[in-house]
Amino acid sequence: MHSETIDTLLPETHISLSGAPTEKRACIEYLLDLAVSGGRVTDRDAALTALLEREEQTTTGVGMGIGIPHAKTDAVDEPLVAFTRSEAGIDFGAMDDEPAHLIFMILVPAEGSDDHLQILSSLSRALMHEEVRESLYDAETEATVRETLKEAVA
Repeated sequence: MHSETIDTLLPETHISLSGAPTEKRACIEYLLDLAVSGGRVTDRDAALTALLEREEQTTTGVGMGIGIPHAKTDAVDEPLVAFTRSEAGIDFGAMDDEPAHLIFMILVPAEGSDDHLQILSSLSRALMHEEVRESLYDAETEATVRETLKEAVA
Protein backbone atom coordinates (compact mmCIF):
# COMPACT_ATOMS: atom_id res chain seq x y z
CA MET A 1 0.00 0.00 0.00
CA HIS A 2 1.47 3.32 -1.04
CA SER A 3 0.64 6.64 0.55
CA GLU A 4 -1.36 7.75 -2.50
CA THR A 5 -3.65 4.74 -2.12
CA ILE A 6 -4.81 5.98 1.29
CA ASP A 7 -6.85 8.56 -0.64
CA THR A 8 -8.80 5.89 -2.49
CA LEU A 9 -8.81 3.16 0.17
CA LEU A 10 -9.76 5.32 3.15
CA PRO A 11 -11.85 8.38 2.33
CA GLU A 12 -12.79 10.62 5.25
CA THR A 13 -16.35 9.23 5.09
CA HIS A 14 -14.94 5.85 6.18
CA ILE A 15 -13.45 7.29 9.38
CA SER A 16 -15.26 7.70 12.69
CA LEU A 17 -13.40 9.13 15.65
CA SER A 18 -16.09 8.54 18.27
CA GLY A 19 -19.20 6.53 18.93
CA ALA A 20 -17.84 3.06 18.17
CA PRO A 21 -19.77 0.23 19.84
CA THR A 22 -17.90 -1.72 22.53
CA GLU A 23 -18.73 -5.22 21.26
CA LYS A 24 -16.84 -6.84 18.37
CA ARG A 25 -19.72 -7.73 16.04
CA ALA A 26 -21.42 -4.37 16.60
CA CYS A 27 -18.11 -2.61 15.84
CA ILE A 28 -17.66 -4.59 12.63
CA GLU A 29 -21.19 -3.62 11.57
CA TYR A 30 -20.47 0.00 12.52
CA LEU A 31 -17.39 0.06 10.27
CA LEU A 32 -19.26 -1.72 7.49
CA ASP A 33 -22.04 0.89 7.67
CA LEU A 34 -19.45 3.66 7.16
CA ALA A 35 -18.41 1.97 3.91
CA VAL A 36 -22.02 1.28 2.89
CA SER A 37 -23.00 4.92 3.42
CA GLY A 38 -19.94 5.91 1.36
CA GLY A 39 -21.41 3.95 -1.54
CA ARG A 40 -18.55 1.45 -1.74
CA VAL A 41 -20.40 -1.73 -0.68
CA THR A 42 -23.00 -3.22 -3.03
CA ASP A 43 -24.36 -5.88 -0.65
CA ARG A 44 -24.14 -5.19 3.09
CA ASP A 45 -25.37 -8.64 4.12
CA ALA A 46 -22.83 -10.45 1.93
CA ALA A 47 -20.01 -8.25 3.21
CA LEU A 48 -21.06 -8.80 6.83
CA THR A 49 -21.24 -12.56 6.31
CA ALA A 50 -17.73 -12.59 4.81
CA LEU A 51 -16.34 -10.52 7.71
CA LEU A 52 -18.00 -12.69 10.37
CA GLU A 53 -16.88 -15.92 8.69
CA ARG A 54 -13.32 -14.60 8.67
CA GLU A 55 -13.60 -13.75 12.39
CA GLU A 56 -14.55 -17.37 13.10
CA GLN A 57 -11.42 -18.69 11.36
CA THR A 58 -8.87 -16.91 13.53
CA THR A 59 -8.50 -13.74 15.51
CA THR A 60 -8.15 -10.40 13.77
CA GLY A 61 -6.85 -8.81 16.95
CA VAL A 62 -3.19 -8.25 16.10
CA GLY A 63 -2.15 -6.98 19.52
CA MET A 64 -0.90 -3.60 20.71
CA GLY A 65 -4.50 -2.38 20.86
CA ILE A 66 -5.25 -3.04 17.19
CA GLY A 67 -8.04 -4.98 15.49
CA ILE A 68 -8.16 -5.51 11.73
CA PRO A 69 -11.31 -7.39 10.68
CA HIS A 70 -10.99 -8.17 6.98
CA ALA A 71 -12.52 -10.25 4.21
CA LYS A 72 -12.69 -10.95 0.50
CA THR A 73 -16.22 -10.46 -0.84
CA ASP A 74 -18.22 -9.97 -4.03
CA ALA A 75 -19.92 -7.07 -2.21
CA VAL A 76 -17.12 -4.65 -3.19
CA ASP A 77 -15.68 -3.77 -6.59
CA GLU A 78 -12.42 -2.35 -5.26
CA PRO A 79 -10.48 -2.57 -2.00
CA LEU A 80 -11.54 -0.31 0.84
CA VAL A 81 -10.58 0.46 4.42
CA ALA A 82 -12.69 1.92 7.24
CA PHE A 83 -11.39 3.08 10.62
CA THR A 84 -12.72 3.80 14.08
CA ARG A 85 -11.32 3.92 17.56
CA SER A 86 -12.71 2.87 20.90
CA GLU A 87 -11.72 4.46 24.18
CA ALA A 88 -13.18 1.54 26.13
CA GLY A 89 -11.51 -1.05 23.92
CA ILE A 90 -13.04 -4.07 22.21
CA ASP A 91 -12.07 -7.70 22.66
CA PHE A 92 -10.81 -8.88 19.27
CA GLY A 93 -9.10 -11.93 20.76
CA ALA A 94 -5.55 -10.62 20.43
CA MET A 95 -2.68 -12.87 21.52
CA ASP A 96 -1.56 -10.24 24.04
CA ASP A 97 -5.09 -10.19 25.55
CA GLU A 98 -5.21 -6.41 25.09
CA PRO A 99 -8.48 -4.89 23.86
CA ALA A 100 -8.45 -3.16 20.47
CA HIS A 101 -8.66 0.63 20.55
CA LEU A 102 -7.75 1.20 16.89
CA ILE A 103 -9.93 -0.81 14.53
CA PHE A 104 -9.46 -1.00 10.78
CA MET A 105 -11.82 -2.94 8.51
CA ILE A 106 -10.47 -4.08 5.14
CA LEU A 107 -12.70 -5.37 2.34
CA VAL A 108 -11.38 -6.50 -1.03
CA PRO A 109 -13.06 -8.07 -4.06
CA ALA A 110 -13.41 -11.85 -3.86
CA GLU A 111 -11.87 -12.33 -7.28
CA GLY A 112 -8.46 -11.03 -8.07
CA SER A 113 -5.13 -10.55 -6.43
CA ASP A 114 -4.08 -10.72 -2.82
CA ASP A 115 -4.55 -6.97 -2.41
CA HIS A 116 -5.86 -7.48 1.09
CA LEU A 117 -2.61 -9.16 2.15
CA GLN A 118 -0.62 -6.21 0.83
CA ILE A 119 -2.92 -3.71 2.54
CA LEU A 120 -2.89 -5.75 5.76
CA SER A 121 0.88 -6.05 5.70
CA SER A 122 1.47 -2.33 5.05
CA LEU A 123 -1.01 -1.32 7.72
CA SER A 124 0.41 -3.77 10.25
CA ARG A 125 3.97 -2.54 9.61
CA ALA A 126 2.91 1.09 10.04
CA LEU A 127 1.02 0.30 13.26
CA MET A 128 4.07 -1.39 14.80
CA HIS A 129 5.38 2.11 15.49
CA GLU A 130 4.17 3.50 18.79
CA GLU A 131 4.17 7.08 17.48
CA VAL A 132 1.77 6.09 14.67
CA ARG A 133 -0.62 4.42 17.13
CA GLU A 134 -0.44 7.42 19.49
CA SER A 135 -1.11 9.83 16.64
CA LEU A 136 -4.20 7.82 15.65
CA TYR A 137 -5.40 7.71 19.28
CA ASP A 138 -4.97 11.48 19.57
CA ALA A 139 -6.23 12.52 16.10
CA GLU A 140 -8.96 15.13 16.33
CA THR A 141 -9.96 15.08 12.65
CA GLU A 142 -10.43 12.52 9.90
CA ALA A 143 -7.83 14.40 7.86
CA THR A 144 -5.26 13.85 10.63
CA VAL A 145 -5.94 10.10 10.54
CA ARG A 146 -5.35 10.05 6.78
CA GLU A 147 -2.19 12.16 7.00
CA THR A 148 -0.79 9.96 9.78
CA LEU A 149 -1.36 6.84 7.70
CA LYS A 150 -0.01 8.44 4.52
CA GLU A 151 3.24 9.30 6.28
CA ALA A 152 3.44 5.92 8.01
CA VAL A 153 3.11 3.84 4.84
CA ALA A 154 5.16 6.12 2.58
